[in-house]
Amino acid sequence: MVAAADAQNYAQKLGISHGLVVQELGWDEDTDDALRAEIEEVSGGEMVDEDSDEVVDAVLLWWREGDGDLADELMDAISPLADEGFIWVLTPKTGQPGHVDPSEIAEAAPTAGLTQTSTISLGSWTGSRLVQPKAPSKQR
Repeated sequence: MVAAADAQNYAQKLGISHGLVVQELGWDEDTDDALRAEIEEVSGGEMVDEDSDEVVDAVLLWWREGDGDLADELMDAISPLADEGFIWVLTPKTGQPGHVDPSEIAEAAPTAGLTQTSTISLGSWTGSRLVQPKAPSKQR
């Protein structure tokens, strides 16, 4: 089955591995269910939602034009994120309903204290990987 193989490759592209706790934000009717299922299969557990109080290794944020202020949403998404954790902002591809201009992510990330490291194609979605900058070693 080609779709399942693609989804598995997508989970690998996203850096999802067994044992990671993944939080999902922005789920709606248009999200890619095959990708969601593959992430849960690869990580070995269900994704947690915004009501979880767990520390998470990765955040999957489905984001569309008109969803609100991306910088605010990213600041909220950082709260439960582990120090080495990462956020994927998933947006509809160009030409799809809800498409978000890449400049919106590029502007929102530093406002939220994040750095964009890569962008990948995931079927009808585009993923932008954001991380917290490495903190300098703490002086005691």
